Amino acid sequence: MQGVNGVHHITAIAGPAQENLDFYAGVLGMRLVKRSVNQDDPTTYHLFYADAEGHPGSDLTFFPWAQMAPPRPGYGLAMEVGLEVPQGSLDFWGQRLQRYGTRPGPVQTRFGQQLLAFSDPHGLNVALVEAPAGRPFTPWDGSPVPHAQQVRGLHGAQIWERDASATRQFLTTVLGFEELGAEGGWTRFGVPGAAGVVDVRDAPEARRGAWGVGSVHHLAWRVDNEAHQARVRARVESAGAQATPMIDRFWFKSVYFKEPGGVLFELATDGPGFAVDEDAAHLGETLVLPPWLEAHRGSIAQALPPLNLPVENLPGVQP
Repeated sequence: MQGVNGVHHITAIAGPAQENLDFYAGVLGMRLVKRSVNQDDPTTYHLFYADAEGHPGSDLTFFPWAQMAPPRPGYGLAMEVGLEVPQGSLDFWGQRLQRYGTRPGPVQTRFGQQLLAFSDPHGLNVALVEAPAGRPFTPWDGSPVPHAQQVRGLHGAQIWERDASATRQFLTTVLGFEELGAEGGWTRFGVPGAAGVVDVRDAPEARRGAWGVGSVHHLAWRVDNEAHQARVRARVESAGAQATPMIDRFWFKSVYFKEPGGVLFELATDGPGFAVDEDAAHLGETLVLPPWLEAHRGSIAQALPPLNLPVENLPGVQP
């Protein structure tokens, strides 16, 4: 069975777009590789942060729905996003976060890896997880963070489930994950040789979770191409989940469904990628729309708030 190839991207819900950009590009030093809109709600941005090239698996994205209420933590939600950083960099990150007004907790160890957990300015739980080099990664010269400490990409996510056994079976028999270990009430699943883990907690005592500002919206898993996507989609439907038809997102093709516990998953193709409609040297600097929205550019741009890159990220400005 050919399963998924690890994590493709994670999408979360943010508050005001400028505050989101200031934190992820200005403080965490990730590159804004695509400045676009939510294709189902073009009145709001869709902001994509990644490494310099926007490799699949490096991409944390946001819908800035500032009008939403805070989330209701509970089962059926992803409760934390993990970002991979180089080994030995947590002292740097602890000092940097505090310098810019974010107070991380103490260094923790999970599944043998050291990490630093904190909440972003809009309440999203984030963990910076140390890991050895090895994944595809291109450092960004425009980042205020030195190459040696830059965020390399997504490490994974934590999810709560009312019945973790159903999710375990789905992950392993439908999506091709393997169980990598268990500790402290969490079970870790991953795809050998691929970036991106999902840690699952059995939380029958919790209430049903609900999206809000500061919550994860969905987790997207990599597939090679449309043929690979179709094969996995067929297994998803055979397992009883209702999957959408393939949806063209222009930079990748998507299929959405909920796993048995209710967390929204996506199958996303690796290509064509973020440079298909922009010069790779200038990703994220201007508003980019998929071709079917170009006719509405004027009204869309008018509805969006101004958005300015942090000074350190502007071309020609040395961090």
